[in-house]
Amino acid sequence: MPMTESNQQAMELSDEQLMARIAVRDSAAFGLLYDRHAAVVLGVVVKIVGDRAVGEEVLQESFWRLWTQAATFDPTKGPLRAWLFSIARRQALDVLRRQSVRPAAARDETEARRLELAVAPDDDVPGAAEQAIAAAQLRGALSELSAEQQRVLELAYFGGLTRQEIARVTGTPLGTVHTRARLGLQALRAKLGASGNE
Repeated sequence: MPMTESNQQAMELSDEQLMARIAVRDSAAFGLLYDRHAAVVLGVVVKIVGDRAVGEEVLQESFWRLWTQAATFDPTKGPLRAWLFSIARRQALDVLRRQSVRPAAARDETEARRLELAVAPDDDVPGAAEQAIAAAQLRGALSELSAEQQRVLELAYFGGLTRQEIARVTGTPLGTVHTRARLGLQALRAKLGASGNE
């Protein structure tokens, strides 16, 4: 179906302009905003929850909240994308807390790898390549830690949990969580420092 002039004009609206329309229940504006951001939000959520199917549920819940809370969005406090990511992150962390499980690797490894390596339109390729290399080195260094240290660091840095929350979720004493985090970070610094990438 050919794109009409009004469709083209709507696609050129900023996120903030689309949100103003969504606040008055414009479902077409909602569809455009969803198409614009859903893939990236899903990639972030899958990284947190470790499961694509659960990630898709979190994505839908996040956009439902965007729809129902559109009138509360305040563009003077920051861009829409940041607001949407904060909603999605909270939803993903709620899922993790409810499940009380360690975030596992995404089941769809090909998709997860593609999202990791994808270059955003506003990124420069050398910078993206540097980030991909650094991420690979970090994954390698993490894999050399003990399972307990890996779990604490993953929950803290990828799951966004506090150490108190990690202790509660894992059933581990808080002091042990502190020790595992400290020793894990020291080991990572040593490994990454030795490779010249601290």
